[in-house]
Amino acid sequence: MPYKYAKENKDYSDYASGRVFYSAPGHPAFPVRLVSEVFQRCWAQRQANGFTTPASIYDPCCGSAYHLSTLAHLHWSMIDRIIVSDNDAKILEVAKRNLSLLTQSGLEKRVQEIAVMYDTFGKSSHIEAAKSAQQLTQQLQKNLAKHQIGTRYFTADATNRQEIIENISSDQIDIIICDVPYGNQSEWQFVRETKVTQPGMLWQMLDALLTIIHKNTIVAISANKAQKCTHTSFKRVDRLQMGKRRITFLQLNS
Repeated sequence: MPYKYAKENKDYSDYASGRVFYSAPGHPAFPVRLVSEVFQRCWAQRQANGFTTPASIYDPCCGSAYHLSTLAHLHWSMIDRIIVSDNDAKILEVAKRNLSLLTQSGLEKRVQEIAVMYDTFGKSSHIEAAKSAQQLTQQLQKNLAKHQIGTRYFTADATNRQEIIENISSDQIDIIICDVPYGNQSEWQFVRETKVTQPGMLWQMLDALLTIIHKNTIVAISANKAQKCTHTSFKRVDRLQMGKRRITFLQLNS
C-alpha cells in the first residue's frame, strides 16, 4: 500500500461529495483519504524543514474546493488558511459554498438546505445527510474553539503569473495541493490569447507559482502519467502513484 500516513481506511461517508459538502457535475472529486495522505506528506516535509506552525494552503485549479474543505475538517489544527482559484467562475461559486462549511453560519445554512430537501422529497439519503451534518457541526464547534481557518477565492488562469500575484499579493504560501486537469472529466482552459502547448502547461503553472512561494513551500501536483511535472526551479522530494493519479511533491532548489 502506498499510504504512509492515512493507513487506516476509515469511514469517510460523512465527507462524501454531495451529501453535506457540495458537488459539481463534470468535476471529479479528489478522494478524501488520498488528499489526507497528500497533505500529511507535505506536512512531514515541512516538519523536516523545521516548520510546525499551521500552514497556508493554495490550489490554483481548485474546482469545487471539495477536497480542501474536507481536508480542513480532518486536519484543522494544522491549517491556518485556505486560498483557492480557478479559471471557471461558475465552479468557484461551488467552491465558495464548500469553503463556507468551515464557518458556523455556512454549515447552519447547509443544515437548513438539507432539511428543506427532506421535507420536499423525503429521501433516505437526506436523512443520512442530516446525520452527517450533525456530526460535522459538533466537530466544527470543537475546531472553532481552537482557531478559525481563513478562506479566500478568486478567478485566475493557473498559468498566468500576473493574475495570481494580483490576488495573493505578497502572501507566502506554505503548501500547494493541486489536481490538474487531464482530460477525463476536466480540461485546461485559458482566458488569455496566448496559447500554452500541452507539454508545457505544468511547467507554465509552476513558473507562475514562483512569485507566491518561499524556499520551504511544498508543492503537490496530481496529474496523469502523460503530463510531466518538472521545472528547472524545483526538485522532486516525493512521489505517490494512486491509480491514474501520479502525485509529485516538489520544493524549490536550494
